[in-house]
Amino acid sequence: MATTPIVELRRQFKQGKQALIDAFLEARPTTTTSSRLLRTLARHVDDTLRLVWAESGLPAGACLAAVGGYGRGELFPHSDVDVLVLLPDGIDSMQPGPVRDAVERFITTCWDVGLEIGSSVRTVPECVSEAAGDVTIQTALLEARSLTGDARLFRRLVKHLAEAMDPKAFLRAKTLEAVQRHTKFDDTPYALEPNCKESPGGLRDLQLLIWLARAAGLGKTWKELSQRGLITPFESQQLKRNEGQLALIRARLHAVAGRREDRLVFDLQDAVARSFGFKPTGGQRASEVLMRRYYWAAKAVTQLHQILLLNLEERINGAQQAQIHRIDEQFEDRAGMLEVASDDLYQRDPSAILRTFLVFQQAPGIKGLSARTLRALYNARKLMTARWRNDPVNRATFMAILQAQRGHTHALRLMNQTSVLGRYLWVFRAIVGQMQHDLFHVYTVDQHILMVLRNVRRFFIPEHAHEYPFCSQLASQWDAPHLLYIAALFHDVAKGRGGDHSDLGAVDVRRFCRQHGLDAEDTQLCVFLVQHHLTLSRVAQKEDLSDPEVITRVAGVVGNVRYLTALYLLTVADIRGTSPKVWNAWKGKLLEDLFRLTARALGGAPLNLDAEIENRKQEARQALALHAMLPGTEAPLWQTLTVSYFARHDAAELAWHARALWRHVQTTVPVVRARPSPVGEGLQVLVYSPDRPDLFARICGYFDTAGFNILDAKVHTTRQGFALDTFQVIQPDAEGLHRDLVTLVETQLALALAAEGPLPEPRRGRLSRRVKSFPYTTRIGLRPDEKATAWLLSISTSDRAGLLYAIARVLARHRINLQLAKITTLGERVEDTFLIDGPALQQNKTQLQIESELLDAVSLPA
Repeated sequence: MATTPIVELRRQFKQGKQALIDAFLEARPTTTTSSRLLRTLARHVDDTLRLVWAESGLPAGACLAAVGGYGRGELFPHSDVDVLVLLPDGIDSMQPGPVRDAVERFITTCWDVGLEIGSSVRTVPECVSEAAGDVTIQTALLEARSLTGDARLFRRLVKHLAEAMDPKAFLRAKTLEAVQRHTKFDDTPYALEPNCKESPGGLRDLQLLIWLARAAGLGKTWKELSQRGLITPFESQQLKRNEGQLALIRARLHAVAGRREDRLVFDLQDAVARSFGFKPTGGQRASEVLMRRYYWAAKAVTQLHQILLLNLEERINGAQQAQIHRIDEQFEDRAGMLEVASDDLYQRDPSAILRTFLVFQQAPGIKGLSARTLRALYNARKLMTARWRNDPVNRATFMAILQAQRGHTHALRLMNQTSVLGRYLWVFRAIVGQMQHDLFHVYTVDQHILMVLRNVRRFFIPEHAHEYPFCSQLASQWDAPHLLYIAALFHDVAKGRGGDHSDLGAVDVRRFCRQHGLDAEDTQLCVFLVQHHLTLSRVAQKEDLSDPEVITRVAGVVGNVRYLTALYLLTVADIRGTSPKVWNAWKGKLLEDLFRLTARALGGAPLNLDAEIENRKQEARQALALHAMLPGTEAPLWQTLTVSYFARHDAAELAWHARALWRHVQTTVPVVRARPSPVGEGLQVLVYSPDRPDLFARICGYFDTAGFNILDAKVHTTRQGFALDTFQVIQPDAEGLHRDLVTLVETQLALALAAEGPLPEPRRGRLSRRVKSFPYTTRIGLRPDEKATAWLLSISTSDRAGLLYAIARVLARHRINLQLAKITTLGERVEDTFLIDGPALQQNKTQLQIESELLDAVSLPA
């Protein structure tokens, strides 16, 4: 191809592309105009590629295919143009010769023309092999489209890829990938600068559903999925509508930015909003109008995505007979998912809408809402009227949700995701998807509020005491957590109305408290917290805490230690909920200093340790004295332990540990002690040893080999690097445990821990009939903890012998350090949570590998 034709082709391509984009920007912004642009841009690139291919000199048996997003026949203005040069079998494009020269000429010419392609050159066997080893390549080839060249070669590629496709493996890989992607974006569609392609609720979530459906041969469009019964016609319509909205926003974003930009960054939001014709109205920026439209579309996608994904999982994995447990007349436990007993439940009894989330909190082992329940909630939105909000039954249910023992964070997030929270709390609905234009918050107002509520809730959970010990100490003394939850819900609910949101929010929370039957004292506390939720933060960061007048003034505002404690907890939770980067140790020190100084001014004694923990310690000292132990026996051990240890053990355990270990705090060999369990059948076993990566696995391996089932494990690491682990174990086939087993376990486990060499394979114990008949879907979650210094690993699966050891082996293989472990057995199901860290967790690829290995390790034997 001569120089002049290349120059002319470049001119034609660039002018043609720009003309399409200009016409799109000038046209009325609708989903129709964006859909037309995506198709015509793809055809324009198709035509240019064919011209370049024709002059490249590639062999007649070769083929050019569009892959990836371009393979769908839709191209955003500045998206990648991914192509596959498919060569006949036996040709090596890397060997010098005419074929390599032709391939290089084709690729170079594409770039010279202005086509910034991403290219791969393979044969059919190479494509199949690469796809088998890399799910990203497999996904890109899934939507391959022939552009020019040998059509038979392309059909052979499609045929071989289809034959090699394993829908179940593809489902597992893509869902793990999606969880990792969602975690990267904080599991929320409501970031202030969302990625309209990759964020939760973005276009990628919709593409994932189509990929899974295509891989399983279930359809390629929403209409086809509807015809196959995976979604209703209405849901199909809503998916198409919201996909069009997101595509329109992304197309306008590309066109306005003049480059590939999928993030709705602040710098572009106003320009994109103007391209839509949005104008400032009622104190609201044009960009806020745009973002509200985006957030509502992303929220709808999030809801519909979950419904369809659950249905696809069931269809792909096979409609196994799920274990169904009737909770009551309205709800069932369907393999750990909460399901309505009938599709018309909410139409018959609208009060069941709120009760769904109360049952979700109260029923043990429930992990989420089933597709049937999500669909019923989605179709019940019009039932949530003013009359429904004012129903005393619903008000009582909502208060029961706030006053429940557990599950507040998940329940309220689910309520927001399903649009129930905003329809019940009408003032909350106004801030759903509302932006906050500052450098402090990185979430929309509703997402920030739910983050703050989550943070408050974590102060009351012992497993999170290691994150903010002082807050956990204060929370353990607080008698009414639901009042703090109410304050968290309302502290920013009046943002965006104009005026002081603290004062307006105080009016809202007062009305809520009166409507929901709170007494005058509790109402006044909630009003105070909302009205003054910024006071401590402002004083701590902006005023001189050494000035007695400052402290006296703060003491005058709060009035008493109870109000001060509540305000401190809300303040810490609020700052932590603004952005992962906002909180730091210095801010924490300032706030804690302000708390202590104000408490002293109010006449309260400074809180050095949690009162509950102090009581436990005192009881433990008394128990040690009864065993003729000298005063201070406990000191060598206790000085090495953190608050999370004391929060998770009762006084009797503290005394037992101190009595057993006071002379072995600096031991170089494992110390094992056992005793008949003080809480029932079985043994309680204590292991104290210098920590090492495979220690937990070796302990579990011994119990597996010895025929013990681990019912509970409390795992701690001391400040000096020693593991202090306590296990509750039983032997299922033994009628009772005799005291001679204590000596046996102490001796054998100590020898097992001293052994070197590779970890033995776990034994595959017999499955119970219930597990065989009603297999439970395994779910694995891996997320960074609040401080991003450790990771929370959650595993939910069917119980079987050797399960914990199988998990521990995977962690040991990757040198993952275990900080805490909580083992929960619910009948035939286990819900295990581990706090872990290690260099391997810092790499996305290794994370996926660990999760995949864990899935293999805990899967039921074939």
